[in-house]
Amino acid sequence: MKAQWFSSLDQIGEAQWQAAIGKTSYPFAQLAFHKALEQSQCLGDGTGWYPEYLLVTDDDDTPIAIAPTYLKTHSQGEFVFDWSWADAYQQHGLQYYPKRIWAVPYSPVTGPRIFSRLEEHQEEAELLLHLYPSLADLITKANQERGFSSWHLLFSEGDKAEILAKDESFLHRISCQFHWFNRDYKDMADYFSHFSSRKRKSARKEREKVLAQGISLDRKLGSELTEEEIAFFYQCYQSTYAKRGQQGYLSLAFFQQLVDSMGEQILLVQARRSGEPIAASWCFFDDKSLYGRYWGCVEEIDCLHFEACYYQGIEFCLERGLQHFDPGTQGEHKIARGFEPVFSHSIHYIEHEGFRHAIARFCEEEAQAVREYHKDTHALLPFKEAP
Repeated sequence: MKAQWFSSLDQIGEAQWQAAIGKTSYPFAQLAFHKALEQSQCLGDGTGWYPEYLLVTDDDDTPIAIAPTYLKTHSQGEFVFDWSWADAYQQHGLQYYPKRIWAVPYSPVTGPRIFSRLEEHQEEAELLLHLYPSLADLITKANQERGFSSWHLLFSEGDKAEILAKDESFLHRISCQFHWFNRDYKDMADYFSHFSSRKRKSARKEREKVLAQGISLDRKLGSELTEEEIAFFYQCYQSTYAKRGQQGYLSLAFFQQLVDSMGEQILLVQARRSGEPIAASWCFFDDKSLYGRYWGCVEEIDCLHFEACYYQGIEFCLERGLQHFDPGTQGEHKIARGFEPVFSHSIHYIEHEGFRHAIARFCEEEAQAVREYHKDTHALLPFKEAP
């Protein structure tokens, strides 16, 4: 196999990208998603994200896989926090940036970090597993040639992270998210029937409370959205950041382009009162999973966040037969709605030997606390029987 770096999608070309990723429906592997990021200028100058895509081909130059990597001049939009590592470098007079991120930009969603047609065939799946350490070594050498401090594989699938962690020079870091799993529930009534009596009553009251406040909700695919609905969603998206004194990373043009290019993989939940929109929640989905990504409101309504971001997504999964709902990072409030604690994984390579040892100790201590947290939160699930 051979590997080559590219700094833009135009250099790779649509035909090669599609040939490399095969038939995967994973939304964050689609050329349309990455093209929207590039063309709406959410990457490149002024953003701190500079793409360097790694294209893998066989000896006949047939595309096999793509690894999305980015040079970063800050740590924003990553959701695996290393600010303290950067501060420690600065205190010792060392450069932490630029670094390399091997991830999906602005997206704390677990999934493949090598987009490959090899996943389609069982006999080639083993080859894909071995591709991760091969590319990790290649990325390490590329970093060393340019004097970068580190690279970071974020929100990797667990089995891929474990393979890389066998190399002691790669640091394995875990955190905890909350995901929903479809255990052959027929509908929402069937789903709630698996809750304990008290938790079931609480969940139903939350949903009833939203309706009692005159709120109606609807679900639309991206391909069905009007310009006005997209613009209102974007207002909601920015309002979420504005409440923290920040600005959202993504532009209106990004969302508009996604609606045009991959609208059949986008779900928008909209909340209205007296016909006027007051909140919206944006998700992506494929043939297996729903991925909750962005939420916002222009009016604070009790329990509306739970309804728009969680219950509506669960209903959508049940209607579509989706098996999994990843609603985004953090949030203990998801537990009472039936979202189970799961480990998320990242792998880090730190070039400086002294810092590598110090950060390794930090990751080990952090992992112990995360495992205890996972155990404690699992005990808080609303189900009558442990899943």
